Amino acid sequence: MAYKEKEIEKLYYTIGEVADMLKVNASLLRYWEKEFDTLKPKKNAKGDRFFTKGDIEKIKLIHYLVREKGYTLDGAKTQLKSKYAETEKKFLLIEKLQRVKSFLLELKEQL
Repeated sequence: MAYKEKEIEKLYYTIGEVADMLKVNASLLRYWEKEFDTLKPKKNAKGDRFFTKGDIEKIKLIHYLVREKGYTLDGAKTQLKSKYAETEKKFLLIEKLQRVKSFLLELKEQL
């Protein structure tokens, strides 16, 4: 019987890793941390930030609203405060559709 190894996931990501994931500067993430109350990464004694998967999902949602939908920071804050569940649901749906699209494009290239 074949043994399937479980993928090991990190509990915490550095600000550089998160910036690379989203293709933004670390300074932008620090700025968003100041602007959005919901972003509270863990910090060590030196002040280095460590982001959880939940923090990264919040950052992706902010990135979606500000960079892709064109919201101002105040508009994004208002949207997240008043309609967080609805906005998150739409964002997750779009994210899944983009993964399906990239899978289908890869499949098309292989044919």
